Amino acid sequence: MKKYVALLSCVLALSACSSAPKDEHLSAEALYNRAYKQLNKTSYAKAAANFEKVELEHPYSKWATKAKLMGAYAYYKDQKYDDAIISLERFIKYHPGNQDIAYAYYMRGLCYYEQIVGIEKDQGITRQAQDAFNQVIIRFPDSEYAKDARLKMDLIKDHLAGQEMEVGRFYLNQKNYLSALNRFSEVVNNYQTTGHIEEALYRQAEVYKTLGLNKEFQDVVKVLAHNYPDSKWNKRAQKL
Repeated sequence: MKKYVALLSCVLALSACSSAPKDEHLSAEALYNRAYKQLNKTSYAKAAANFEKVELEHPYSKWATKAKLMGAYAYYKDQKYDDAIISLERFIKYHPGNQDIAYAYYMRGLCYYEQIVGIEKDQGITRQAQDAFNQVIIRFPDSEYAKDARLKMDLIKDHLAGQEMEVGRFYLNQKNYLSALNRFSEVVNNYQTTGHIEEALYRQAEVYKTLGLNKEFQDVVKVLAHNYPDSKWNKRAQKL
């Protein structure tokens, strides 16, 4: 009797599966709209999958091009930045004349920007963000995306300068003066518009003083006094 019940259960299950409605072959527009609704409902993974489905099932439709970009955006919102970058680079490669190409470049920059880590860690991803936003500024200088890219570039430069200062101070504490000087000089020479420039000049003066390089010391102190007379770093430099 038990065998009969078990067999009957299997038959009923198979019958239910065979009678379940299959996912119909949707048009490109219908698939795109479904993905878009999922995106608005923050179902980002499902949205990305359906946007990709538009590309796979309807590669020559106008919706496929839109889906490629929207799929990248869905990945971005889902914090799947590597997947988003792959989709964006594919869009940039195959649709260089598209009306949304500036946005694609900008979105690629954002994907790197969102992954920036603290100054105590390797800044490779920060430099990738810098390069990506720099392309936006060069290629689309008058676009709204270039405006925001410039703002983010300022923050990126400040971040990179901060790391140089962090490493420079470490070397200074280790009394590795030449390595410290190289880091501070990097900030002075390449990150003059950041908030770290005043301390960088002071640290340069500090190292020159320690090494007995009096002319270089005096030159840096003069620059600091002339450009930042009210700075606390200038006051400290005068006491040296």
